[in-house]
Amino acid sequence: MEQPEHKLENQTRVWPERFKRFFLNNKFVLFLLILLLVGLNIMVLTKVSFVFHPLAVLIKTIILPIILSGILYYLLNPLVDVMERWKIKRGWGILILYLAIGGVLTVVVLAVIPVLRHQIMGLIDNFPTYSETVRDQFEELTGSQLFSQVQETVNMNWQDWWGTISEKATEILNSTWTKLGGFLGAFTETVLSIVTVPFILFYLLKDGKKLPEKILSFLPIKSRTGAMHVLHDINHQISSFIRGQIIVSMCIGVLLYIGYMIIGLDYALILAIIASFTSVVPYLGPAIAITPALIVALVTSPIMLLKMIAVWTAVQLIEGKFISPQIMGKTLKIHPITIIFVILTSGNLFGVVGILLAVPGYAVLKVVVSHIFNLFKDKSGLYDPNNNKLL
Repeated sequence: MEQPEHKLENQTRVWPERFKRFFLNNKFVLFLLILLLVGLNIMVLTKVSFVFHPLAVLIKTIILPIILSGILYYLLNPLVDVMERWKIKRGWGILILYLAIGGVLTVVVLAVIPVLRHQIMGLIDNFPTYSETVRDQFEELTGSQLFSQVQETVNMNWQDWWGTISEKATEILNSTWTKLGGFLGAFTETVLSIVTVPFILFYLLKDGKKLPEKILSFLPIKSRTGAMHVLHDINHQISSFIRGQIIVSMCIGVLLYIGYMIIGLDYALILAIIASFTSVVPYLGPAIAITPALIVALVTSPIMLLKMIAVWTAVQLIEGKFISPQIMGKTLKIHPITIIFVILTSGNLFGVVGILLAVPGYAVLKVVVSHIFNLFKDKSGLYDPNNNKLL
């Protein structure tokens, strides 16, 4: 007959084996445990979020100059590399590049800024005339029989609607003065950030190639190979997007300026520059850029409106069929619908900065998640077709 002591010893051995078999060896349960631990950590960190306030202030202070310096680094680093291959030391190459950029900016200021200033002042001076024309057209429309029928159908009183708009505009103007101090503070921070960009950019161009090695030195040796692949893919995605998108935006601006000059549209330069800057945002940028051009063309004449739409359509077709496929290619491999959703979501979360950084941020996140998922597939064996074991 089995002794009680021996029976108790067998039971103490059985329970750890059962726990190991049903929990530790069960990949699904282990995955749920990991998720639980991650959730608990997030909950604890939210309770002590005040501890990270200094870190948040630090990130908010340095994020703008770092982003601007990073964009310029990806644009200018290939030029420094070319000069380095021409046996020019990297420091001297950066100095030559800075002098060249200073010369280009001087020419732009002396040649383009006066023309741009003239067009901006002309647009401001003619704005009352544009407003009067739009009001006359609106009053003519509201007096028509068709508008009266539409008004009766939808039960809309345009005078009440116009009064609501005026009231909202007055509230916005009144609140503008209260927000002026905050705007000046933000403007001062932006100017100080831009001033620091040349210094940060110099050290990035000089020692940027050493940065991946410094980052990898903090990781375990076994993880460095995979991390190097991740950093290489991230660098490729960001560089391809920044260089390609800026070149495409410049091409759009030049083509629109030529088209506007051909059809004789007023303020062609300023409208082309607006379109060039807003085209940095994929898909949504052109829709924003066409608005001021539509207003100027509509006020000028209906024929000018048709000409402007024809020019815009032609430029968008050239950009979509020839320029973007050649410059951007398929480097990002992101579906257009995904890009639109990412831009809208990021804009609601982070404002204008989120809109500008939505696509490259999503590309970086996609690279990191893809590598983590591939690592999980290799380690877990759950996606191995030869592995038919149940969890």
